[in-house]
Amino acid sequence: MEIRVSTELINLIPGFKAGIITYKNITVSESPQMLKGRLRLFQESIYFDFDSKTMTDFPGIQEWREVFKQTGKDPNRYRHSAEALYRRIQKQNFVPSVQSATDLNNFFSLKYEVPIGIYDADVLKGNVEIRIGATEEEYIGLNGRSNSLDHLIVSADQDGPFGSPFVDSERTAVTLKTRNALQIIYLQPSTDLDKAEKLTESLLNMFVQIHGGEGSYQIIDAAKK
Repeated sequence: MEIRVSTELINLIPGFKAGIITYKNITVSESPQMLKGRLRLFQESIYFDFDSKTMTDFPGIQEWREVFKQTGKDPNRYRHSAEALYRRIQKQNFVPSVQSATDLNNFFSLKYEVPIGIYDADVLKGNVEIRIGATEEEYIGLNGRSNSLDHLIVSADQDGPFGSPFVDSERTAVTLKTRNALQIIYLQPSTDLDKAEKLTESLLNMFVQIHGGEGSYQIIDAAKK
């Protein structure tokens, strides 16, 4: 599977970067207590941070708000997925445990303040392009609603968009039956390459530790295209 970034997106966000991880032969299950505990404790820590911080004091949250502005989306109406998690925590509406893959996704998204998507690779068809969504494009998201993808960053296979830093689609959702997966970390554009690699590798290692199987990663850096 080849993954590329469209010229249009590169022109809009010259520093666009993504960590791409592929997993094989994994086992998704109920989260181990260790992960459930870390997810809960980290959310409590963030909640208390709001005693002295506003949403835009978190650099990753703010930078991705700016990315949405650059692609033509109002970040006050369209919250990227990391900000949506933070806003839940701010209201003390903590994110519950779902299953191991989703919980780990949420934990790293909260920790690094970036949107992260994980997708069932066996559902994907052909190569993947990260690009800007077209006016007529939409899909049913994990939020249970039909979501317009106009001017949003999307990840698309030959059947169309399946993921976005806004909300991912139901079509490629990871379930307990998933055995092979694709994970996309929508990194802060300001992240340097060394930090991007360390972040991506740390997620890969923890994911394989919990789910078994094997993984490999690459960093897509639009500035080097």
